[in-house]
Amino acid sequence: MTEASLYERLGGAFAIAAVIDRFSDAVVLDPIAGQTSENPQLREWSTNDLGRLPGLKFMRTLWVCDISGGPQKYAATKPGSTPLGLEEAHRALKISPAEFDEVAGVLAQSLDFFKVPEREKAEVLAAFAAHKGEVNEGYSQ
Repeated sequence: MTEASLYERLGGAFAIAAVIDRFSDAVVLDPIAGQTSENPQLREWSTNDLGRLPGLKFMRTLWVCDISGGPQKYAATKPGSTPLGLEEAHRALKISPAEFDEVAGVLAQSLDFFKVPEREKAEVLAAFAAHKGEVNEGYSQ
């Protein structure tokens, strides 16, 4: 008997979309990565580009569904070096490692809100962390 995929253990697309919806709204309000960020690109996105937030939620949901083994396939609007690569989508935002870590914390809080079990939470966060270098590619000190 094969073990259920992470996608199945998370509850599928609707459960993943609920987490991503909460997470995305929380990032916009986060003081380090959102509307009051010291990073001008993140601050600008979180205040003046919010019309794009529904699409971003959709893309993030597809990405998590894909990395967790679901049938949905993520296709980047700005393709990276791999099908799940995130460097081009984030390059212009100049996201620092600390900002990435803050966003990972917001994701962890969102998973906790929905009472995602520790094992699944750790797997989602590990998949997210695996792309940190790509997300930080546009950052320079």
